[in-house]
Amino acid sequence: MKMRKKSDLPSKLCQTCGLPFNWRKKWEKNWDEAKYCSQRCRNNNHGNSSGKSQA
Repeated sequence: MKMRKKSDLPSKLCQTCGLPFNWRKKWEKNWDEAKYCSQRCRNNNHGNSSGKSQA
């Protein structure tokens, strides 16, 4: 198996916080469906695309 540099991996923008996140081995089979950078962003996604809470 050929090793890749981290900079060569594909990336996406998180739908909740807007930060970029890179491909991970655990997302190998469903990378097309990956929308969030973390479980926290997945849980906090209430239609707020800016990622900032309302105070």
